[in-house]
Amino acid sequence: MITVIDYGMGNLRSVAKALEHVGASARVTSDPREVAKAEKLILPGVGAFGAAMQELAHRRLVEPIRAALRQGRPYLGICLGLQLLFQDSEEDPGVKGLGVLQGTVRRFPGTAGSMTLKVPHMGWNQVSQNAKGKRQHLEGCPVLGDIPDGSYFYFVHSYYADPADRSLVLLEADYGIRFTAMVWKDRLFATQFHPEKSQALGLRLLKNFVEL
Repeated sequence: MITVIDYGMGNLRSVAKALEHVGASARVTSDPREVAKAEKLILPGVGAFGAAMQELAHRRLVEPIRAALRQGRPYLGICLGLQLLFQDSEEDPGVKGLGVLQGTVRRFPGTAGSMTLKVPHMGWNQVSQNAKGKRQHLEGCPVLGDIPDGSYFYFVHSYYADPADRSLVLLEADYGIRFTAMVWKDRLFATQFHPEKSQALGLRLLKNFVEL
């Protein structure tokens, strides 16, 4: 059973349908007691960093999520569900994130050299292994089984995570600058892209998570 956390700001239906498509049972809940006893967690998200943290706090979900991560239960963050893991965000200065990972969330620049960038970054983009990270093989990440380096995934975001520890960055993508596309630490996995919108390879990632 996969527990999908409902805090009023996520593409819950799309995520739940994608999980069902790969043969998983999904429970969508905002009940902190259900989150506290969940075997595996998915935190999706579309929206603003500050509003999301406010909703998580209002629904008493912050501590159950932190506890699950401390205990090493499998966690998959999607888009905002990746960004909320960090300490803070330029989107809402002064608002503290979950603080599970050290670092901040930054806004894409409007320009890169002579190139003007449209923000949000929206559409398909290629991801590749972080050459500066400590992990040398994508095959070592269990949720990326049968997903080759250089695959394309679907993104919709204006902000990206900037971890203090660059070895956490498993995948990067390019949008005027190199940015974090996926982080991995033990059984914590989080993607800036949307696997539920990324067709066959996105479904493969979700299936790999289900089968952990």
